[in-house]
Amino acid sequence: MPPLYLTQQLAKVRIRKGRLLVEHEGETLAHLPLGHVSEVVLFGNIGLSTPAIGVLLARGIDVVFLTVDGAFKGRLSAGLTPHVPLRKAQYRALDDEAFKLEMARGFVTAKLRHQRALLGRHNRQRGDPEIAAAIDQIQAALDGVRRRTKLSSLRGHEGSAGKAYFRGLRRLFAPQWRFDGRNRRPPRDPVNVLLSLGYTLLTHIAASAVQTVGLDPYAGFLHEVAYNRPALGLDLVEEFRPLVDGVVLWACNSGRVTPQDFAPGPPERPVILSQGGRKRYLLAFEERLERRFTHPLRGVQLPLRQCVIEQARQVADRLQRGDPGYTGMGFR
Repeated sequence: MPPLYLTQQLAKVRIRKGRLLVEHEGETLAHLPLGHVSEVVLFGNIGLSTPAIGVLLARGIDVVFLTVDGAFKGRLSAGLTPHVPLRKAQYRALDDEAFKLEMARGFVTAKLRHQRALLGRHNRQRGDPEIAAAIDQIQAALDGVRRRTKLSSLRGHEGSAGKAYFRGLRRLFAPQWRFDGRNRRPPRDPVNVLLSLGYTLLTHIAASAVQTVGLDPYAGFLHEVAYNRPALGLDLVEEFRPLVDGVVLWACNSGRVTPQDFAPGPPERPVILSQGGRKRYLLAFEERLERRFTHPLRGVQLPLRQCVIEQARQVADRLQRGDPGYTGMGFR
């Protein structure tokens, strides 16, 4: 089931007779059974009644709070699942530098392969030499992953490959988007606004998947452990980032989202996405998450959202077996 995205400012979420209601100025905007809601994502100033909080917690339905433009504010969750032995294995692995490095290599390898695949797929007909050069650099980075013997070196290696990737990716956007590469905090152009929003949503999906299988989302391998950073969720996100890039590319170049959906804003939000543009982008994002892919370990076709959970399950299995590494989805 997809999350319920709420964007109407000053709306109020209530529970009535086992159904979730979204109301605004006396009008009911949404009215659906709680069994049809997997997660509630609130953008901006949207109210949540105290009874609704209690029911959602009891049902295990998380609530994610974002700013109007999609920056993370917080999460309401029922808490960790009771998988103490698994989390003990996870914490032990964090003290094993060789284990951490091998896990991190797996995450980076999966990401680089998917970045290479996205650029290669879109450059088959174009034959753009700049994109071809970026693909070559990513391939060289893939060849060098095994030679990185420290996490700091591996992170720097992945960062350099990422710069090459975005040099190629920018060539795939129509000129009117004026996309010159990745920037954030805050994003300074429309494409980066969409990328940041997609990555934020994907991070919450990954963090939820990690919790679903009983792991601690804050104890990761590739990403450094830091206060309030879902490091393991971010580890899991890496290989799925190119799918967000693909959604943004399609939304921009197909006309689903247009430059007219963006307006200048204050310094802290220099580019503002309209409510209509956000709704259309979220629909495109959810359409992609509903696409089915063959999971490499399960050998069956699953919606992408379920594949994220299966990838989290793979991490849990490896921790329990003491077998570091990571098998990527192998998107083509």
